[in-house]
Amino acid sequence: MGSVMGNILPEAIAVAISPIPIIALILMLFSKRARVNSLAFLIGWILGLAAVCAIVMAAGSTQNMSPGSGASSASYGIKILLGLLLLFMAFRNWKKRPGPGEQPKMPGWMSTIDSIKPGRAFLLAVLLAAINPKNLILTLTATLDVVQRGLATSQAIVVLAIFIVIASLTIALPVLINLFMGARSAKILDSWKVWLTANNSTVMFILLLVFGVVLLGKGIAGLSG
Repeated sequence: MGSVMGNILPEAIAVAISPIPIIALILMLFSKRARVNSLAFLIGWILGLAAVCAIVMAAGSTQNMSPGSGASSASYGIKILLGLLLLFMAFRNWKKRPGPGEQPKMPGWMSTIDSIKPGRAFLLAVLLAAINPKNLILTLTATLDVVQRGLATSQAIVVLAIFIVIASLTIALPVLINLFMGARSAKILDSWKVWLTANNSTVMFILLLVFGVVLLGKGIAGLSG
């Protein structure tokens, strides 16, 4: 089980490094319903990741995913396609990066964060965790890796629960800082927001490039092995 966890740890960390969701959460922490919205966002994030894991695990449990089987070969093919998709996303991200002196562009919906309600905060987190292409691809491939190892259901659930916890650390941390540090948290969170906004394109480009290559390599190695 430990080797499986080690294999999917990079994907968990990559999901955790999600600048746009973190920026959105920090903006919520400066809004009127800061605590209730941020907790709704955290719960939505966790459940969004859990839903992807559960769907892939349920689908995989109906197939023979042992090495050399048709389902296993298909999963390696999927990894190649997803790796190529991540590389394409990295290329697009690099092309859209702000030029010297330009202000980074944030999604238009961020302007509505001040008036957001808990239900919408929850739904937004679910979408950013489960539907966001980067996070969806990485969570999907991590769960496929777990299914392919043939662990007992209880062991697979434990591994994926740890995956979700690690992938949620950067969302939980601002919430905890706000809860326990009060007014002192404003300076810390604002500095994080400024840095993430300025470096979003670079961070995303590196993540997409690295994990695109990793997934491509896993897929090719699996098919050739």
